Amino acid sequence: MSAASLRGQTAIVGIATAGTGAAPGRSAIELLGEAALAAIADAGLALGDVDAIFAATSTHAMPVLSVAEYLGIRPKFFDGTNIGGSSFEMHLLQAALALQAGLCDVALIAYGSNQRTNGGRLVSMSEPQWQEAPYKPRHPITAYALAASRHMHAFGTTREMLAEVAVAARGWANLNPDAFARGPLGIVDVLASRMVSDPLTVADCCLVTDGGAACVMVRAERARDARHKPAYLLGGAGAAWHRSISSMPDLTITAASESGPRAFAMAGLLPAQVDLLMLYDAFTINTILFLEDLGYCPKGEGGRFVQGGAIAPGGRLAVNTNGGGLSCVHPGMYGLFLIIEAVTQLRGAAGERQQPRCEVALCHGNGGTLSSQVTAILGSGATL
Repeated sequence: MSAASLRGQTAIVGIATAGTGAAPGRSAIELLGEAALAAIADAGLALGDVDAIFAATSTHAMPVLSVAEYLGIRPKFFDGTNIGGSSFEMHLLQAALALQAGLCDVALIAYGSNQRTNGGRLVSMSEPQWQEAPYKPRHPITAYALAASRHMHAFGTTREMLAEVAVAARGWANLNPDAFARGPLGIVDVLASRMVSDPLTVADCCLVTDGGAACVMVRAERARDARHKPAYLLGGAGAAWHRSISSMPDLTITAASESGPRAFAMAGLLPAQVDLLMLYDAFTINTILFLEDLGYCPKGEGGRFVQGGAIAPGGRLAVNTNGGGLSCVHPGMYGLFLIIEAVTQLRGAAGERQQPRCEVALCHGNGGTLSSQVTAILGSGATL
C-alpha cells in the first residue's frame, strides 16, 4: 500500500467536545467518555459499532485499555501512541491504515483532561531530559522561549510580531461562543502581561483548561451515507528529530519542514490550495515556525508574515479560527481540537467564524518541546 493510495479512502464522520474550559467535579475519563459518545451519535452510529480505539492521555498509563473498559467496548484494533499533542494527527493516519487494511470498520479517536480544575499548571508532564535537568528548566515554557529567542536573534523577529499571533487568536475566539478566553486583547496588552520565560509573557502561552474531544472515522464508501458532510483524509505524515530541546538540530527549524511536504505530496496539493490552517499554537512562536516550515513564507519571515492582522479575522490567511490553544482551549494536549475545528469548518457549521470557502483544511500537531510534528490534510467531497 503506497502513501498515495490512502488519499481520500477514509473520512471523519463524527466529532464532539465535552467540558471545554472548566469542568469542575468531572474526571478526565468522564470528559473523554462524554465526548466519545457524542461523536458516535454525531456520526449516526451506535457504541456497539465501534471496533477500534485510538487514545492518548496524560492521565492513564494504558489509555486504550482504560477507554475500552470505561465505554464497554471490545476493540479488535487499538493503538495508544503518545507523542504529545500531535498524537491525534498521527492517530488519523494510523486509523486510516487500519481501516483501509480491513482490520476495523469504525475507529474512535478520543482524548480527555481535567487539567485545569484538577490543579494543573502549564508544566511538562514528564521530567526534563538528563542533559537539561541540571539547569532546572521550567518545561515546556523554557524550551519554547529558547526557540523564540533564537528566532529573534537570527531573523530580527520582535516581541511585537509574537504578540500579533496572540491578538489574532483572540480575534477568532471572540467569534467563537465556545472559546474560553474572550474579550479585548491588543499588542500592547500582550507586551505588558507578566513575563513567564523571556521573551514569552503569559499572553504568549496557551491556556490551561479542561476538555474532552473525539472523532469517528470510517472508510469512504460508508462515509458517503453519513449524517453530516464527511471530512476525507487527503494526506498525512509525521516526523520527529529529538526529544529534549537541547538536542534539536536548529532551534528555528522544526520537523514540520519534513512532515508538511510529505503530507502535501500525498494529498497532491500545494500550500496555496489550503483554505484553513489549524496550527498547534502552544506558544506564539509555534505559529510563526510552522508557517515557515509548512511553506507559507520563507524561513525567518514568519514574524513579518503575521504582521498587520494577516492571520486574524479579515486577514489574508485563515489560521486557528476557533481561537487556538492561545484563546479557545488547551487541556494539556490540544491536537484533537485542531481536527474538531477543521471538520466543523469543512461542514460549513462554524457560525460567525465560518470561512466562506473551505474545501481543504490542514491540521498540524506538535508534541513535546517542538519534538514530534504531524501534518494531516482534510478535504470535502469536492476534493476527491
